[in-house]
Amino acid sequence: MNKYTTGGTDIESVKQQNANSGMSYNEVKAFLARTTGGHGTAGYSNTDVEQVKRNNSPDRQGSD
Repeated sequence: MNKYTTGGTDIESVKQQNANSGMSYNEVKAFLARTTGGHGTAGYSNTDVEQVKRNNSPDRQGSD
């Protein structure tokens, strides 16, 4: 495999920079959803919606 692209970019250097760059955009969205309860982030949440509904049902109010 070539070490450089046809434009002269050092491929290994770019790979190393990417590895050291931190979280990706989608990783950041998932992290924020898990830690802040952000709006529109349900796809990244690990909240059990049915359990929340059960906990908030009228027959459970005041029982905890």
